[in-house]
Amino acid sequence: MGKPHATRGRSGHARLLALGLVGLALILGLAAVAAWRGARETAESTPALTRLAADAGATVARRETRPTLDPALFVGKARAAHQVAREIPDVLDRLYCYCECDKHAGHKSLLSCFTDGHAAT
Repeated sequence: MGKPHATRGRSGHARLLALGLVGLALILGLAAVAAWRGARETAESTPALTRLAADAGATVARRETRPTLDPALFVGKARAAHQVAREIPDVLDRLYCYCECDKHAGHKSLLSCFTDGHAAT
């Protein structure tokens, strides 16, 4: 009589383990779908955010009036960063640079870093 009872106990544990694994797979699947949807929504909303930032900058007077350096003077990431600075100067002019270059280099905003080569260092 002891053996059938032990078999039932093992079978019950196996069922519980199987249900737990199915539940875990379901949770992981739902998390993956949620992450995929969030990434897709972010990618779809980026152009709108960029347009909004550019439109908002059109009404604010720029603090930095010097032109940015030519991206062709740089390579790699520095070149890409200087190209972006040329494309959205109004946005960068409204951002604070956290290296404190306003204190030691006389910069007015993050855009200032792209006018004197500071951003490439």
